[in-house]
Amino acid sequence: MKLNHYTLGAQLDLLRSREISPLDLLDAHLGEIRARNPEVNAFTQLYADEARETARQQTEAGVTGALAGLTVTIKDCFDIAGKPTFCGSKLRADHRASRDSAAVQRLKAAGAIIVGKTSTPEFLANYESDNHLIGRTNNPLDLSLTPGGSSGGEAAAIAAFMSAGGVGSDGGGSVRWPAHCCGLAGLKPTPGRVSAAGHYPAIANPGGMMGVAGPMARTVADVRILFETLAGYDSDDPYSVPFVPGPLPSLTGLRIGVWHQFYQTPIQVACAESVTRAAQLLAGLDGMMVDEFAPRGLERAPNLWSFLFTELPAPFTRDYIEGRRDQTHWTGTEFLDQIASRPAPTGRQVVEVLAARDSMRASLLRQMQETPVILHPAAGMTAFPHRARRYETPTKQIGLFEGTFPLVWANLLGLPSLVVPMGGAGVQLIGRPYSEELLLAVGERLEAAR
Repeated sequence: MKLNHYTLGAQLDLLRSREISPLDLLDAHLGEIRARNPEVNAFTQLYADEARETARQQTEAGVTGALAGLTVTIKDCFDIAGKPTFCGSKLRADHRASRDSAAVQRLKAAGAIIVGKTSTPEFLANYESDNHLIGRTNNPLDLSLTPGGSSGGEAAAIAAFMSAGGVGSDGGGSVRWPAHCCGLAGLKPTPGRVSAAGHYPAIANPGGMMGVAGPMARTVADVRILFETLAGYDSDDPYSVPFVPGPLPSLTGLRIGVWHQFYQTPIQVACAESVTRAAQLLAGLDGMMVDEFAPRGLERAPNLWSFLFTELPAPFTRDYIEGRRDQTHWTGTEFLDQIASRPAPTGRQVVEVLAARDSMRASLLRQMQETPVILHPAAGMTAFPHRARRYETPTKQIGLFEGTFPLVWANLLGLPSLVVPMGGAGVQLIGRPYSEELLLAVGERLEAAR
């Protein structure tokens, strides 16, 4: 097996035992990039020479660290000092970051070697990854399909073995949807558990409570390794708190609620089958209890999310691109154009939406007191042909917005969510705030049982 085809954890084991060097591992990844990236098109920036110099220095000095010598990537919305953060837009061609983002700082401090930045849709505003900078990113599992967005380049790079793992961001499914599309694991943490300082656009109030930075890799075990490095308090992140996780509770007797779809919105067969199979595997595993679960009161969640994610920032986006519309890309304006006729949000609307969101969140958390983990589809559809916008289900066609209903309510309510690959489609494990360690433990058991 090629070195870069091992799991992230196995690569670290080989590095720590000195069976391979950081340079050996980097060169294996660079070889894969030369072979696969021309057709996958995942990278906006490749740092081959800098990465080789870092790997050479580590090889000679024997650098230690939790991720020492590991080849990783990062989504091109996180700052790296001296490098541009394009965020998928030609309008940011002259940008240069003054310092590293928090995620980059933590990766470097742990000894990881960042080989490049990966592509996104313009302004991170789409569920596909395409832009004027490098063009369309393709799904390495099937080039005719999207790898998802907005962390589509990151997912494509990891799935194509061009990276061991990396960091994306998720304001409306943007870690979990690409992970689902490309057969990966991806974690949307509770806001603030992984600092998003140095992310563009800034993850800040009022809509920023829905966005997070989160790890992606080929296995849940690998996501856990990255999360343990990335998680921690950072005063530069307005959502960060000095949280110290307690002992992991026993999985024996843990109640997992199965929510097969978002109310009456149908999903594709592959998505439904993955949820059913995951429920069957989890039932009785380590004494866990799996029951049907139908949360009350979340029907408006996608609409509230859409207001905060799309309508609220729309006036600022329009101001930013004014006079430069001809330089923008369809991925950055598709959803903006769909709401062009709507009036600008009012302060009253913002207050009402936030109040409704808080009430909805409190109600759900009460319902989750006895059922702290929800098993749910990763999305209503699997990876689709580029620019497709209607998707067949057993009962009717659904559109893109409907297909994201299983994703966006966790963003609205600030809940952690883990996508676990199940073959044809991924599933989500969604928990109460700050329960990432529990979700990862359940996810690893599910992964082992597949």
